Amino acid sequence: MKSPLLSLPGAVAADRPDQDVAAHYGEPVHEQRALEAGTAFVDRGNRGVIRVSGPDRLKWLHSLLSQHLEHLEPHRPTQALLLSPHGRVEHHLHLVDDGEAVWAHVEVGTAPALVEFLDRMRFLLRVEVADLTDRYAVVTGAVDVPGALEFPDVAGSSWIIERSALPRLPEAARPAGLWAYEALRIAAHRPRLGLDTDERTIPHEAGWIDEAVHLNKGCYRGQETVARVHNLGRPPRRLVMLHLDGSVDHLPAHGDPVELGGRRVGFVGTAARHHELGPIALAMVKRTVPVDAELLAGGVAAAQEVVVSPDTGANAQIALRRRPAAGR
Repeated sequence: MKSPLLSLPGAVAADRPDQDVAAHYGEPVHEQRALEAGTAFVDRGNRGVIRVSGPDRLKWLHSLLSQHLEHLEPHRPTQALLLSPHGRVEHHLHLVDDGEAVWAHVEVGTAPALVEFLDRMRFLLRVEVADLTDRYAVVTGAVDVPGALEFPDVAGSSWIIERSALPRLPEAARPAGLWAYEALRIAAHRPRLGLDTDERTIPHEAGWIDEAVHLNKGCYRGQETVARVHNLGRPPRRLVMLHLDGSVDHLPAHGDPVELGGRRVGFVGTAARHHELGPIALAMVKRTVPVDAELLAGGVAAAQEVVVSPDTGANAQIALRRRPAAGR
């Protein structure tokens, strides 16, 4: 849904898939600093919002998702994944139970498919699933809306608010565009589903094991892959943050190849200009790429910062492998 804040002076729409919200309002660097300082907010109203109600909701979601939810306390936010039967990530949920229902916000454009799947899995349980994206929006940062549901985020907190409240927010805090949020998100090593991941991504590769997966819960779809990688093997790829050559006047695009020695070893996810770190990006690369190897990301020179260790899984002692010194 196109945001009403795109009508503000200076607003510039973001690129796909975020074209319904503002990339910036004319001062992207100042907006980023204000967001980091806690004096601005970001409209992320293009994200999906779903609600699951009914007395069986927590037990039911516990059986489907990767997180331990059966005894989730009211107003305690968490994350969860819906995996394919082969353990690949299909949906990433930020969720909280308000005592009457579970509310979740999900990646842009994914709510209809998620609700359709959940509806098929209700059977005779006492649950109801609704896509409320047309009525509720996600905002991040300095927001003061009584009764809004709160989620921890890279810029303080995110909130689910009634969509009708969006036009009033600039009266209380400075609006910042999505570019500001994305720069902070990349610097915090937080991947976005479908941008920093692809259809083959498993939880270990994206670093979601600690926050969105409970390793000691019962059976759920895709659990066998999670357990096998955690106990017996290592994932084939790993998420990295790239520090990009600041002398280049452009950022690599989503999907651009990451290369090592002329050979493709991964792909670029999202890139942004951070007000302190300079140009940065998240990328998915092969696990075997040495952690100190210099790479090319869409033709731009890049140095790695480890997000997911190449030795993650297999309950390994983590020691980052580096290239042998010359002459050895």
